[in-house]
Amino acid sequence: MKIIIVGATGTMGKHLVSALEKEHEIIKASDKGGDILVDITSTESIENFFKQVGPFDALISTAGPTHVGPWKAMTDKEFRKGVEGKMMGQINLVLIGQHYIKPKGSFTLIAGALTHDPQKNFANASAANGAVEGFVRAAAIELENGLRINAVSPTVIEASPQYFPFFPGELPVTMRQLEYMFFKSLFGAGTGQVIKP
Repeated sequence: MKIIIVGATGTMGKHLVSALEKEHEIIKASDKGGDILVDITSTESIENFFKQVGPFDALISTAGPTHVGPWKAMTDKEFRKGVEGKMMGQINLVLIGQHYIKPKGSFTLIAGALTHDPQKNFANASAANGAVEGFVRAAAIELENGLRINAVSPTVIEASPQYFPFFPGELPVTMRQLEYMFFKSLFGAGTGQVIKP
């Protein structure tokens, strides 16, 4: 399979590249490096990216910039980081990507447990995650040509201990669990699902 991983230079992305590259053609994409640069906050950048990649079988997104900070001090500009990044960035990967993906291909977006289990300082991520999950459910009933779409929704992951203090009492998701969540979306038959650990 020809699989695009957007966010390939991040913690989750690197792990998925390693897990998939032995058996599949992986296109590593991010705004910081990889095979092809893409800025998911720009529709022009996304369009140019897909033109370079050409037809593909699946897209995984682990990219989703959001604002982390206290509610009391949050501004419109800060809140828009998650709206334009994690929310619209991922939505546009699908809206534009549907015209380049092969029939029966799949999209896998990243959401997170903050949708239903909010924590202090993460209101922006909670809102963006909720929007992504709603989009996945709605897109699943309208995508054509046998295309599938799902979201992976982990809690804090074991490879990001810097976030542990923000998630008191939360059992971190292992990298193996995370890998299998993405594999379920990628190789399974389900669509419109929010895959949790």
